[in-house]
Amino acid sequence: MDDIVWKDRLIKAAQLDMQTRARLAASGDLFKGYHPEMEAVHNANADLLAQVFDVMGWPGRHRLGDDGAAAAFIILQHAIARPEIQRRGLTLMLDAIPHGHANAMDAAYLSDRIAIYEGGEQTFGTQFDWDADGQLSPAPTRDLADLEERRASVGLPPMSDTIAEMRANAAAENQPAPADLAERRQEFEAWARRVGWRA
Repeated sequence: MDDIVWKDRLIKAAQLDMQTRARLAASGDLFKGYHPEMEAVHNANADLLAQVFDVMGWPGRHRLGDDGAAAAFIILQHAIARPEIQRRGLTLMLDAIPHGHANAMDAAYLSDRIAIYEGGEQTFGTQFDWDADGQLSPAPTRDLADLEERRASVGLPPMSDTIAEMRANAAAENQPAPADLAERRQEFEAWARRVGWRA
C-alpha cells in the first residue's frame, strides 16, 4: 500500500476512536471502567498502527501530512492495552524528532503515560487521575521544582492552566469521581498487570 492508503486508514481509525468515545461519554458508560467496546476499538487501531510501523517506522508529517501524523499519534496514545506498541512508538518518535518528523509535545504525553502505567512518576505532568478530594489532579510527577521549565521546553502551558482545563473538561462530560477510589486503583493495578505494564 502507498502512503495515501495508510493515511486514509489511520484517519478513519482515529475518527472511529473519537466517535466511539463521544458516544460512550454521552451515555456515561465510558466512565465505568475500561469499556469493552472502547478497548476493542483501541486494540484494533493499535494493530493497524503496528503494521504502519513495520512499513515506514514513525508515520510522520513528511510521509502522511499533518492530519495523518495526528491520527497516528491519537491511535498510539490510546493503545493503552498494548505496552509493546506504545514503547515502540515512543522510540520511533524520539528518533524522528531531530528530523522534524515528530512532535516533542506528543512524545512528552506518551512518555508520561508509559511512566504512569509502568508504576513510575511522570516527567511533564500530562497524565491525570482522581485524588482523595474527588478532583482530577496530576498523577505522580517527579522533581516538581523544575516541572514548569520542563513543560515549557516541549511547548506545554503552565500546570495551573492544564489542571483547570482537565477539570472543566471532566465537568462538561459529567465525568464523576469514582465512588470508591481505593477500589478503582486496585482495578487499575490488576488491569496494568494483566495487559503487561507491570510484572
